Amino acid sequence: MDRYFDDFSVGEVIKGRSATLTEAQIIDFALTYDPQSFHIDVNAAAESHFGGLIASGFQTMGLCFRLLVQLGIFEACSLGGPGIDEVRFLAPVRPGDTLTSELEIIEHKASASKPDLGVVRYYVRGTNQHGNQVLSFIVTHMLKRRV
Repeated sequence: MDRYFDDFSVGEVIKGRSATLTEAQIIDFALTYDPQSFHIDVNAAAESHFGGLIASGFQTMGLCFRLLVQLGIFEACSLGGPGIDEVRFLAPVRPGDTLTSELEIIEHKASASKPDLGVVRYYVRGTNQHGNQVLSFIVTHMLKRRV
């Protein structure tokens, strides 16, 4: 069923899918977007204060968002968003970690000037296979209304 702005409500929690990150995925992403030694060099990472290779926070954030988008809940209604706030990288993500994301609607506001759209803000939390939260951020998302 297609969802629109009107179908979301404050307090609603939606659990996303899960995905496991491999060492190769972590290194490939970091070589392109975040080439710090603890993301791209296993030996250097082992000597770092992380004690081993970790995923870029940008990769973790992108993956957690993808796991929610792939549910299809925004397919019919997404109009993009003006920003992401309060990004927090709470724990390292390592090769072999399985991440799951969920969102909680924290704000729901119809546009006063554009009656065909509304804005939702939602808190995204990413957790690993141990249930430890590794990431959080708040998305502001413009959505089509049912007309």
